[in-house]
Formats: sequence, C-alpha cells, structure tokens
Amino acid sequence: MKQVASLQYGVIFKKAFCDVDVFKGFVRDILGIELNIDKVETEKEFKPAIGKVAVKFDLYAQDNDGRVIVEIQHQYAADDHYDRFLHYHCVALLEQIENAKNYKPPLAVYTIVVLTSADTKYREDVLTIDFDLKTKEGKGLNAIPHKVIFLCPRHVDENTPTAYREWLDVIFDSLDGSIDETLYHKSEVQKIVEHIQKSDVSPEEKAQMIEEYNWEEFKKRQEKILRDALKKGEVKALAKGKAEGKAEGEQTKALAIARNLLVAMNNTQIAEMTGLTIETVEQLRNND
Repeated sequence: MKQVASLQYGVIFKKAFCDVDVFKGFVRDILGIELNIDKVETEKEFKPAIGKVAVKFDLYAQDNDGRVIVEIQHQYAADDHYDRFLHYHCVALLEQIENAKNYKPPLAVYTIVVLTSADTKYREDVLTIDFDLKTKEGKGLNAIPHKVIFLCPRHVDENTPTAYREWLDVIFDSLDGSIDETLYHKSEVQKIVEHIQKSDVSPEEKAQMIEEYNWEEFKKRQEKILRDALKKGEVKALAKGKAEGKAEGEQTKALAIARNLLVAMNNTQIAEMTGLTIETVEQLRNND
C-alpha cells in the first residue's frame, strides 16, 4: 500500500492529470479520442471573459491538429455543478464563435467533470449531456460532436464501461489516503499513483490542500445554518414577514441569513430559501 494525497483536492487532482501522458490516456479511454498535444494548461481563463461571468478551467488542452478542445474539471462538493459546468462548456464554444464566420465552432469541445463528493445529486457513475441531433426514435445523427460527461468514482458498478474502470477506481481509492498500486496496470494510471505519493507533496501543495479543506468545512457549516433554519420554519417566516408591524425586523433577519449563505449558494437558491428577490440578493453580493 502507498500513502497518497487524496484526489478529492483540486491541487492534487491537477498535479496528477496535468501530466500529458495521463491526460491523453484519460481522454482516450473516456472519449475514444487520441489527442495530439504537448502541454496541458491549468487554471485556464479566456481573456477578455466571455459573457459577464469569468470562468476558469482546471485542466485544458487543445489538440495540435485543431480537432478538439478537452477540459477536465474536478469538483469536490457543490449543489450547482451540473449547471455550472454546462455553462463552462458553452463558454468554450462561444469563445470560438467570436472570430468565426458562422455559428459552427471550428473545434469540437468535450468537457469531462470528475465528481469526488459523496453529496452528488444523482448516484450514477456516468452522466452525459449530448448535443447531437436525434431523430424522434432517439437515433443520433453524429452532426454535433460536443459533449459533457460527468464521472462519479463513488458510484462505479458492474455496468461501468471497462475502459473507465481503472481511472475511476484509482480516484476512489485515493480518497482514504492509501492505494494498493498492484491493482492498476495502465501505465498512465500508475503515473497518477507516482504523482500523488504523500512523500512527494510539496509544502505549497499541502498549504493549498489545507485551504481547500477549510473552505469545504466552512461551506458545510453555512449549509447547516440553512438546514437548521428550515427545520425551525424561520426562513419562510422571515421571507413572508409579519403584517402586524414586524415586516421590517423580519426583513433584516432574512438579509442577515442571506449574507451568511452568499459563499455557499448561488443567488437563485438564496432567493428561494429566504423569500428575498434575486435583485436584492444580487445587491447584497455586490456590496459585500
């Protein structure tokens, strides 16, 4: 058994998967595409930003032959990851259109999202957003290649595609901090084990792991505040206010709860939970 740093941490996940051979092997087995790349970018951003929300890709590679862009995103825990990474995917499409002569992106875009949290909404090993045209019988026409794939290592089962298994298994195995390296035979998967050995984690990477851990714990505490408030019926009461002269005080309390939730939830979720308008929540976020 080897002691390793968990791939639930973004800094460790990027360390392992930014290896060109690892990235290419992963894409080959998940997408069936042989990439021609000589580098993998981390923390990739488009400048200027596309739209009003700047996005950052954990891992990004563009095929040298101009055939495909692949992003690999890692997510530990979040309620909005399906919508968020669909947005990221669309940004990568729109970035190409900016200088194109028509609406057809010159490069196919594939986004692979690895979800290591136990709190994923759907307990499935593989989920796909397929942009292809389909007949009324559901037959794909292979007209549009773009695709988003969500992979959940915690939910691998006997029907998980064989090509995916070693990759998902090694990610899952790392979560408890130890790996039996004899179980893995793909050279690229063995390289992952080498990259994440605990003895090879730098002080800087360790510091980032601590920051990530503290951030996740903070979000959990904020979510607990919300759950407790919901159990007591406080949020609905605060949202509606009280007609008999108490509306102003209740509104103040609702705003206070909303401020606590800003770091853990998006504007729509906060509005739904507190009864505040989305405009009010947006104003709170901009002012804080």
